[in-house]
Amino acid sequence: MIAGAPKETYPGERRVALVPAGIPTLVRAKLEVLVESGAGAAAGYPDQAYAERGARIVPTRAELFAAADVVLQVRALGANPTAGQPDLNLLRPGQILIGFMDPLNAPEAAWRLAATGITAFALELMPRISRAQGMDALSSMATIAGYKAVLLAAQALPRMFPMLMTAAGTITPARVFVVGAGVAGLMAISTARRMGAVVSAFDVRPSVRQEVESVGGKFVEIPLEVEKAEDAGGYARAQEERVYLRQRELMARVVAESDVVICTALVPGRPAPLLISGDMVARMPSGSVIVDLAAEQGGNCESTVPGQTVEAHGATVIGPVNLASSVPHSASQMYARNISTFLLHLVEEGKIHLDPKDPITQETLLTREGEVVNPRIREASARIPGGTAAGRSA
Repeated sequence: MIAGAPKETYPGERRVALVPAGIPTLVRAKLEVLVESGAGAAAGYPDQAYAERGARIVPTRAELFAAADVVLQVRALGANPTAGQPDLNLLRPGQILIGFMDPLNAPEAAWRLAATGITAFALELMPRISRAQGMDALSSMATIAGYKAVLLAAQALPRMFPMLMTAAGTITPARVFVVGAGVAGLMAISTARRMGAVVSAFDVRPSVRQEVESVGGKFVEIPLEVEKAEDAGGYARAQEERVYLRQRELMARVVAESDVVICTALVPGRPAPLLISGDMVARMPSGSVIVDLAAEQGGNCESTVPGQTVEAHGATVIGPVNLASSVPHSASQMYARNISTFLLHLVEEGKIHLDPKDPITQETLLTREGEVVNPRIREASARIPGGTAAGRSA
């Protein structure tokens, strides 16, 4: 069986789905590995490094898709809505595609993939169970985003993070407030703390308090009437607007006292909840910084502009997109480990074996035999005007 990693086509994407160090493991599993020429260059992995580890370099994308039984990508159609369209003409029935496909936000793209007859696995749908931890690419990329968010904030803030006692006097530490204590939030807390900031954090899930404190943050008590804060997979659930309104009211004081706010609150398949209003931004100290990691889903801050850095009410508001790609070498290492582990989970004796009773296979399987088979995505498709029929004809 042949597994192939093409060059990414999403604008600005510098990651690659496989790195040279991971090739021998796949070869030992009786897989032949193809890599499109130049696929790893932007991440610091030259063609020669792949060849030395046992991969075969192919010169064109068309040749790779034609030869590969399994295509491994960072951003497939859905997560690559425009530049990913030409790949539909390269896919063939029975071929397997694994990667990010953003099916909860772009369910219509799943039907276009299904129409090609491929079997597609979307890594965003990976269940958060212990057996799947090594395959959880979302968490890996969130770790990088949380780390990089603090660096962006430190660069933009007109003061230093740590407390310093100098001959010129004492410099007080910066105050950082992290909204959302998932993987990205916890990494942001620990990174800001290591840089010397005083860090506090809030999450609607009170169960994460111990995790916040374990990485050096202070958990902010904000009493909210929330029936169920998280779903069965451990992700935050969407709340009624009255809950978000109350949250904004109670967070206003903490935001006003902060030099940096890092927003990480996301709900899978939904627009990001609005948690920081313009009035709250206006009450922050002059020169304050907001880094909104929810920018791609609309942003947690009212002043956020996705992909841009703007000045609002005397504060700098940064709305980064595809932040993991800004650290492509490390991000590719982590992603490659995730996707390779998942691929090997599906392989027996050099061939793909799909166990319909396996929860990892069940949850991530998106399309098969011309149909979108994932129940969550079929339900999301039904909410689109025209339903699945519209998706099939697109």
